[in-house]
Amino acid sequence: MEQPNNPLHGYTLKQIVVSLSDYYGWEYLAEEIPIRCFMFDPSVNSSLKFLRKTPWARKKVEDLFVYTLKTYG
Repeated sequence: MEQPNNPLHGYTLKQIVVSLSDYYGWEYLAEEIPIRCFMFDPSVNSSLKFLRKTPWARKKVEDLFVYTLKTYG
């Protein structure tokens, strides 16, 4: 099913986290979105585990990803 108006269509949460951490770095992510999985011993796996259980944090990460795509993509 096509979702032409959904900017996240085709991206997995893992792709989003990896892209943001590669582009901005964990330190910037921790400043922008102050959650423990970004601030203390950050890793993709710990972030995915937390974000899958925490809708408000996932929304912030997805919003930053969409902003980054629109601005720099």
